[in-house]
Amino acid sequence: MSGVNKVILVGNLGKDPEVRYLEGGVAVANFPLATTEVYKNRSGDKVESTEWHNIVLWRGLAEVAEKLLKKGMQVYVEGRLKTRVWEDKDGSKKRTTEIVGENLTILGRKALPGEQGHDVVSASADDLEAPPLADLPF
Repeated sequence: MSGVNKVILVGNLGKDPEVRYLEGGVAVANFPLATTEVYKNRSGDKVESTEWHNIVLWRGLAEVAEKLLKKGMQVYVEGRLKTRVWEDKDGSKKRTTEIVGENLTILGRKALPGEQGHDVVSASADDLEAPPLADLPF
């Protein structure tokens, strides 16, 4: 039996997506996503704990991110964990774990004074393109 590698996050973009195009015109978008947990400690005080996640979107989802996502927006991201290892220019090994998004739903953002809410927009990697290649260069 194979394992399950599934991540579901609802959070806010920490900055606008950075989108670049690789050889062959393949789009890749990266952005940090903050998820915040709110709970009461033993004293009854409200405590907020924020976790930051590195999100990577490929091809059509990256193009959707480039056009529609902005810092502060709330999104639902469904995907899988992927760990990359590389050497930097000094020869040191670096390692990072990212969430490779396969489904994206824009939930909105905190409304500014005088603004109205935004419609929900949803996209899936399956709807936008062929399945991603296993080992694309970064």
